[in-house]
Amino acid sequence: MQRILIVTDAWHPQVNGVVRTIASLVGELSDRGFDVKVVTPQDFRTIPCPTYPEIRLALTGTDAMARLMDAFRPDAVHIATEGPLGFAARRVCLRRGLGFTTSLHTRFPEYLRKRAPIPERWTYNVLRWFHNAASYCLVPTESMRRQLEPMGFNNLVTWTRGIDRHIFRPSEPIRLDLPRPIFLTVSRLAPEKNVEGFLDLDLPGSKLVVGDGPSMAGLLARYPEVHFAGLQTGDALARYYSSADVFVFPSKTDTFGNVIIEALACGVPIAAFPEPGPNDVIADSGAGAISRDLREACLAALSIDRETAFRRSFAYNWEACAEIFLDHTFGAAGIPHRRDPLAA
Repeated sequence: MQRILIVTDAWHPQVNGVVRTIASLVGELSDRGFDVKVVTPQDFRTIPCPTYPEIRLALTGTDAMARLMDAFRPDAVHIATEGPLGFAARRVCLRRGLGFTTSLHTRFPEYLRKRAPIPERWTYNVLRWFHNAASYCLVPTESMRRQLEPMGFNNLVTWTRGIDRHIFRPSEPIRLDLPRPIFLTVSRLAPEKNVEGFLDLDLPGSKLVVGDGPSMAGLLARYPEVHFAGLQTGDALARYYSSADVFVFPSKTDTFGNVIIEALACGVPIAAFPEPGPNDVIADSGAGAISRDLREACLAALSIDRETAFRRSFAYNWEACAEIFLDHTFGAAGIPHRRDPLAA
């Protein structure tokens, strides 16, 4: 059986696109018969991340990571994040001459700039140094690949995403006593998500927000007319999606936005800024409206047929995501991956 080691600083109980992507990928790989070990902060002592106490940072070093890798003896290594665990795994691989892959999930320089006066170019310099040591760096969209290549990032591979169709599908709407139309966003409530960019819009009907985060208290106080449903997952989340007339994605810093394809899978048209993620997912499908004027996009999305949105979601699946991952992660290790790893 072929063994895959995935190292990530983002893991449960965090609720975000990075965790959702890795967890879904691990499920797909395990179903195929690969032996997958995920190294997470739960394996170590941790401290809270400044400004994000719900995110735990692992207290570890190269020696501990080396012992863990020796015990598992992976055939292939993927480093998913640029945190303490990611740096430790990178050092071990480089010292031992092991090929590995990385993935760039978020526009971290833009995130950080919203919280501290750190120039984006400084942070991009660190990210370039980190990811260029890998044989391949997997990025969520073709738009991100085109943005990063001129900045000196090497060996970039576009890596698609998928949907759990057992959960995200047109479902019975939540009974909401709200005026129509209902404009919904699902997001971690934090400054970099630009939720205010949605809530400040002059729109007919109602605004609905699903999610939690450090900005929750401030948003509740500032927008008393908005319906906040808190954190929702699984079937309940699918029902909230299905209750909306338009899904609004106000972020200008995300690289993909898994919530976009979840909304599409529930048959909800998208309104978004022309950013990586929305540009690639919506493209010329007619499943959403993209504009630098988000209000204009929201109103235009009202006229989009739900069946058009639903059909677009079938462009994304975890099988394709897993194939891209396997081809490049085992390619970095210099060995082919077995289509039937149980036969090893």
